[in-house]
Amino acid sequence: MTAGLRLVKMQDHIKAVEAPVNPNIPELRAGDSVSVHVRITEGQRERIQEFRGTVIRMRKGGNNANFTVRRIATHGIGVERTFLLRSPRIEKVEIQRSAHVRRAQLYFLRDRIGKRARLKEKRRS
Repeated sequence: MTAGLRLVKMQDHIKAVEAPVNPNIPELRAGDSVSVHVRITEGQRERIQEFRGTVIRMRKGGNNANFTVRRIATHGIGVERTFLLRSPRIEKVEIQRSAHVRRAQLYFLRDRIGKRARLKEKRRS
């Protein structure tokens, strides 16, 4: 068996294990203000909870691709939550607005509060 044929078979195995892409998630970028609707199970009951915030990072990587959303909760406490891109628990993701950013990860927002944490909105033309 040649090395090329072995590589093709390995790729077929990887594709067989990968989860399908969630069609309810649009193309996201760092700096987008989003509203993520997540299905939560509490005992026997199921409900949808909305998590609204700014995408501070995107991690691509097939099955393990994820994105992190940061929001400011009560009393100025920052809350970050990471969601898997291919998760069937995500009901839908709505993009409220997009911001003009020059970084792939916006970790600097963790140190900023109030008006300093605002991002400049990207104009759609």
